[in-house]
Amino acid sequence: MLVVNWLVQLNLKLYFHRGNQFISVKHFYLILVIVCFSSCDYFSFERKKNVQELDTIVDRSSVDVFPSFAVCDSLIDKEKKTHCFRETIHREISAQLSQEEIKVKKPVDEVVNVVITVHADHKLSLKSFEASDSLLSMIPDLKQRVENSIQKLPKVHAAIKRGIPVTSEYKLPIQIKIED
Repeated sequence: MLVVNWLVQLNLKLYFHRGNQFISVKHFYLILVIVCFSSCDYFSFERKKNVQELDTIVDRSSVDVFPSFAVCDSLIDKEKKTHCFRETIHREISAQLSQEEIKVKKPVDEVVNVVITVHADHKLSLKSFEASDSLLSMIPDLKQRVENSIQKLPKVHAAIKRGIPVTSEYKLPIQIKIED
C-alpha cells in the first residue's frame, strides 16, 4: 500500500487489469471509497441495541433504596435499613394504639395484617386491613384506629428506584394484645 501511495505521489500511472480494460489508481481509490461508505449500512451494531434493551428492563419487585424514617437514614445496608423501617413502624403504631383506651369483654391476643403504601410524595396510607370477625366485633373501630396511627407516623422518605422516588407497599403484621 505504501508503494502504491508513493507511485501516485510521483504521478506515475499504475494500472490494474480488469478484463480487457485498465483502471488507474485514482479511479481505484474512488471506487474503494464509494464501496466503504455505502457498505456502512451493512455493519451490525448489536452491542448498542442490547445495551438499550437492557436499560429499559425494570424489576418492579424490588427497589434500590428502601423507604426510611429519619432514625434509619444513617444505615447503608439494605437489610438493616429495611429492618429499621419495619421496627420503627411497629414501634410507632404500637405506641399510638397503646395510648388509646380500648375496652373489651374478654382478653384479646390476635394478629392483624395490614398493607401500608408508602407513596412517592412521602405520604403513608392503609391499603388493606385483615382482621378476624371476632376481633372486629369486639373492637368495631379498630381499622379506623390503625389508620389514624399510620397518619400520625413521622415523615417517611419514599423508596428509590433508579434515582426516582417510587411508591412501595409493605405487609405488616400488628399484634393486638389487650387484657381485661
